Amino acid sequence: MEWGSARMSFAAEAKMEICKNGSSRPCCEVAELYGMLLFANIFSTTEIRIRTENAAVYKRAQTLLRRAFGVTAREEIGKAALARYALDITAKEDVARILKAYGYDLNAVTLPFNRAVTDEECCRSAFLRGAFLVGGSVTNPEKKYHLELVTPSASLSRQVMSFLLDYGMAPKLSRRKYHYLIYFKESTAIEDFLTAVGAPLAAMELMQIKVEKELRNDLNRKVNCETANIMKSVDAAAKQIEAISVIMEHAGLQTLKEELRQTAQMRVDYPECSLTELARKFDPPLSRAGLNHRLKKIIEIAAAYQTDKEQQ
Repeated sequence: MEWGSARMSFAAEAKMEICKNGSSRPCCEVAELYGMLLFANIFSTTEIRIRTENAAVYKRAQTLLRRAFGVTAREEIGKAALARYALDITAKEDVARILKAYGYDLNAVTLPFNRAVTDEECCRSAFLRGAFLVGGSVTNPEKKYHLELVTPSASLSRQVMSFLLDYGMAPKLSRRKYHYLIYFKESTAIEDFLTAVGAPLAAMELMQIKVEKELRNDLNRKVNCETANIMKSVDAAAKQIEAISVIMEHAGLQTLKEELRQTAQMRVDYPECSLTELARKFDPPLSRAGLNHRLKKIIEIAAAYQTDKEQQ
């Protein structure tokens, strides 16, 4: 799957992948359409209206309405960037046919989620597929992990939340102004959801991106750690060379003991070396701890000269 700023969004690619695969069973087509209708802009006893910015979703909704109920919706194509496509069903007989199929009373005030439509295992995935196509979105995983289903109905959000929990998923629920969000923020949960609704390639893309991000983060941590160690070594070497300069200015290196004089000369000759590298250049090689002890003695001697100078 390829996407980016000049291509389709990750969500659009996932929905297109879903729409390329047809439902193999009539019951699944009815269940998928049910998910679309429950998350449609209007789903009432007088009108059904589905709006989407995705042409593939628009065509799929048309196909499912025709195949499941023999209904042809009025089509509208707008110019706005969002919700460019609209399907309207206002004919009483068409609305009645659809509502009866989903077990609704035509005189009902509200249309609650009828779980009986999703009794079959395959129909549960199909229902979620339809809900995601019309009411769902998923962010670019390069930026963050977030998949959500959005509805203005508090009752529907709670019912679908319960359905997902029974289905083995663990989403969260929140409110954004006048809408309710059922959402996932864990990458693994999003991968499972995308796979369940028929977008395994999108799920694999997410997994690949996650692995790449983890590798980059791990590499950055290592680089930052190594950079910090290098800077620490450079600062320590600079402090040691400064101390040696103080001793040379005040008394000369010949006033030092042989081992300290040799250490001071080696430090000046190899200013770029770390303690470990410098210790190996001695003949015989020193331990890192032994070299560090000598250099600390040199710094102490230089500090004593500095103190004497300040007191004079």
